[in-house]
Amino acid sequence: MRTALLFDLDGTLTDTDALHFAAYGELLAPFGKSITLETYKQRIMGAANAATMAWLLPGEDAEEMSQRKERLFRARVEELKPTAGLGPLLAWAAMRGLRTAVVTNAMRPNTELMLKALKLDARFDTIVIADELARGKPDPLPYTTALERLGVSASQALAFEDSRAGIAAAVAAGVETVGLTTGLDAAALRAAGARIAVADFANPQLSTLLADAFGSAPALH
Repeated sequence: MRTALLFDLDGTLTDTDALHFAAYGELLAPFGKSITLETYKQRIMGAANAATMAWLLPGEDAEEMSQRKERLFRARVEELKPTAGLGPLLAWAAMRGLRTAVVTNAMRPNTELMLKALKLDARFDTIVIADELARGKPDPLPYTTALERLGVSASQALAFEDSRAGIAAAVAAGVETVGLTTGLDAAALRAAGARIAVADFANPQLSTLLADAFGSAPALH
């Protein structure tokens, strides 16, 4: 029986892609550069900041550029709303005594600010910040770390992700994964390894999967 739910943050607990895309646009403008939304989805979404900055702004200090971009993002964070169906899902998880974790490539200041804005800052049993580990997603280390902290095996957990890198990380850790179509379409998420792809947590297809995996499902509507 499954006993844990593992959640990515950006694009999963909340749709942040528009805010990140705007922050990158503001960061790159003084350098005479820009990116398309398609480039953001294909090359940047879910990736670690260091790798992204090395590609976008070679020759610049990657850490400084990362910090600058994240400040631009944090200035927009009050616009965030939780993904539909998240409240009922977390209430159901608490009622069943399921262990929960956030597993994210986001920096800690971003993570804490976003969770506070969503009123979820005290909701999860552990928060794994990939930036504080030796390797981030798509490496499985963030997910294996979450499993260790929660004291559960990969077969006891279900993960939720919205990016190729995140799905790759969870699947490589042996965790069955649900894809959220906040940034990529269902075909791309399934191709990356997601078991199913849904628009949000209120999707009936997710209810069916939860019932099969946990023996019951929340009323997500």
